Amino acid sequence: MKKILIVAAHPDDEVLGCFGTVARLIGERGGGEAYTLILGKGKAARRSADRNELHLLQKEMLEANKMIGIKKVFSADFPDNAFDKVPLLDIVKKIEEIKERVLPEIVFTHHIGDINIDHQITHRAVLTATRPKFGEIVRTIYAMEIPSSTEWNGYSKETVFVPNMFFDVSETIDLKIQALSEYESELMLYPHPRSLEYVRLLAKINGAKVGLEYVENFMLVRSVC
Repeated sequence: MKKILIVAAHPDDEVLGCFGTVARLIGERGGGEAYTLILGKGKAARRSADRNELHLLQKEMLEANKMIGIKKVFSADFPDNAFDKVPLLDIVKKIEEIKERVLPEIVFTHHIGDINIDHQITHRAVLTATRPKFGEIVRTIYAMEIPSSTEWNGYSKETVFVPNMFFDVSETIDLKIQALSEYESELMLYPHPRSLEYVRLLAKINGAKVGLEYVENFMLVRSVC
């Protein structure tokens, strides 16, 4: 049984980026055991979020993860859209702490070129926490595509997302959409990229690129075989 860890900056990033794939891996023969680490609070930077709103977001997060069979959700409390104000080592240590508890072989995390600063720093922290030293348990790292972040940065060779791994999620796209619908307080109306319609459409377009119905695509950061 392969163990999987999703390391995401904010609540709902995990669903947007890889829930179709992770749901598939959990359900495959032999199974997978998946965990989620959410590093930041979410919400706070977009508006003044009171305690009730943050509590609601936590509830939505737990329900969404439960829906696809995530075994446990870990949360940190780093400030929303201000990871650059936190020592990188603090974030690295949190990831290392959870990594040592979970012992994952596969990690899904953000792409370095996302427009969101928290996503960029999460990517760097993951690579630091999983340096391929002798005995490192993490063998494979995938960078996710997050609607409303990955495609919103300026396009350059440093920031462009070039997928090279494609997971058929035709049988799990509905489950991903159901999980995303749990994040009612985070959803937007179409044509915003963080809408149910757009997320399904993106998977359909990505599928058509490789001759499949629905696909989640990733950039393979590292694979040690």
